[in-house]
Amino acid sequence: MKPSRLVLCAVLWGGAASAADAPGPDLRDLHLEVTPRTRGEAARIARVTAPPTDFSTPEAFEDLPGGAATVRARTNADAFSQPSANMAFDRELQFKVGNGLFRKLWVSAPSSTRASDGLGPLYNARGCQNCHLKDGRGHTPDAGGAVSMFLRVSVPADPGADMPEIEGWIATAPDPVYGGQLQDFATAGLGAEYRLDVRYTEREVPLAGGELASLRVPVYAAVDLSQGPLAPGAMLSPRVAPQMIGLGLLEAIPAADILAHADPEDADGDGISGRPAVVWSREAEAPMLGRFGYKAGEATVREQSAAAFAGDMGLSTPLHPDRWGDCTPAQTACRAAPGGEDPERGGLEVDDEALDLVTFYSRNLAVPARRDAADPQVLAGKQVFHQAGCPACHVPKFVTHRLPDRPEQSFQLIWPHSDLLLHDMGEGLADHRPEGVATGREWRTAPLWGLGMTRQVSGHTELLHDGRARSVLEAILWHGGEAQAARDRVVALDPPDRAALLRFLESL
Repeated sequence: MKPSRLVLCAVLWGGAASAADAPGPDLRDLHLEVTPRTRGEAARIARVTAPPTDFSTPEAFEDLPGGAATVRARTNADAFSQPSANMAFDRELQFKVGNGLFRKLWVSAPSSTRASDGLGPLYNARGCQNCHLKDGRGHTPDAGGAVSMFLRVSVPADPGADMPEIEGWIATAPDPVYGGQLQDFATAGLGAEYRLDVRYTEREVPLAGGELASLRVPVYAAVDLSQGPLAPGAMLSPRVAPQMIGLGLLEAIPAADILAHADPEDADGDGISGRPAVVWSREAEAPMLGRFGYKAGEATVREQSAAAFAGDMGLSTPLHPDRWGDCTPAQTACRAAPGGEDPERGGLEVDDEALDLVTFYSRNLAVPARRDAADPQVLAGKQVFHQAGCPACHVPKFVTHRLPDRPEQSFQLIWPHSDLLLHDMGEGLADHRPEGVATGREWRTAPLWGLGMTRQVSGHTELLHDGRARSVLEAILWHGGEAQAARDRVVALDPPDRAALLRFLESL
């Protein structure tokens, strides 16, 4: 049974629920086996993660954004595909086998390749690597190459719908015909659900110093729908596959340290009111802190991986056991299509072992080392970054939990430049589609590590949840809502200071 809202608030916020209501164990890090920090360690961490006061030289270990797991920065497209540098030799086999599964191209059932069948019947990609190209960002139609972009869809839920008892949860439901996301591919005998149509108009933005930027404003549409129109009130939201590096390190940050940056009522009056994304964990059967996805809709790397297998490829896993993936009861032909469930894999298409291997691989994709951290222009840009107020959301550094069973992520000083909280980013970036506790204007703060290597790995520099920004500057200019003041400070910078800021961001 899901806990009451009173209990949930007490667990996550130290609220005033009675001891009789309290569930006992701290639910914030149910996915981790944690060795508690000593008082001395907590004091050291507070000193190490304090904001810098000297911008004339890099901070200690700033060139190692992933701590001891950091790998050297390669100069080719494989820069995001390396295992954690501190991984023991006897664990590398797990990483390599997980890589093989991540790169596998699945086929439809029935097939003689029983270990690889079960694709679809409706799907967006035949393999994880097809969207997360070289473990980096996906492609919009304008980026060239195979498109790795789709539309999420939901409708307002019925008043009596069975929703998680989570404070602030916004009641939505999948489209009754098309489900939770639209698939643009199908196995033989079935038709794709739709075709994605994206159109852009340009909008000029004047900058201080006589410079001029241009933003492309997207309009998305689902066309050629195979089973009639979407339900009334359907809300669409585009998604481009994000980069994969550092996920295990983000998973290892103590939830308490993330929650320490939350200020939902803006008590300090700085205009920043980050909120935690509280999600229902299928694996723990309990509320947990959401960390993954553009709206932080999943709590763990394993749950994020399982959701992608189901929604993107139509493959069943222990967490999503339906062999037809996202097909709804209205899609009778889809549900009747043959699946790849295998008695030797517990009646699933992706069993526990395979899901664990893909999770281990995803958790250990290493963050590349910083480039040019000591460059004078980079250091000047870092100072501008702090003066503009960017670290209010893009928190530079954390120290991960001590984790005896996850040595690669254990007790590392990391530099993700994210608070992993939800923030109102304004009307310009709003998708008007709630997800869990996130409103249609809220997004999780994106980690910035690897930002400057996007073109090298992915072949383009398209950023944000839908790839609309063609550069780091454009991404900044799209910021609104809680980030409006910081964005306006960047607009008002003298051109040399703005160039230094961009140089710093591209060094990450």
